[in-house]
Amino acid sequence: MSNGSNIDVSGAVNNLIDTAGKIVQLQLDLLNSSLKAVSSIAEPLAKTMTDLVGSAANTMTQVLQSVSAAVKK
Repeated sequence: MSNGSNIDVSGAVNNLIDTAGKIVQLQLDLLNSSLKAVSSIAEPLAKTMTDLVGSAANTMTQVLQSVSAAVKK
């Protein structure tokens, strides 16, 4: 006494699990890409900050040497 509408529960569950797996995989890929982007930005920024601190230290050393030389005269 079937009316011709058989529901494939197993197929539906498999499709649901497959879709959930794809969503999780996409989120992991997005997280991975975000971490790569942040690290590619952070590396040059850290180098620039290090260079800036070094330049500031050199400038202060030169200022102190100039002041010291002026005081000695």
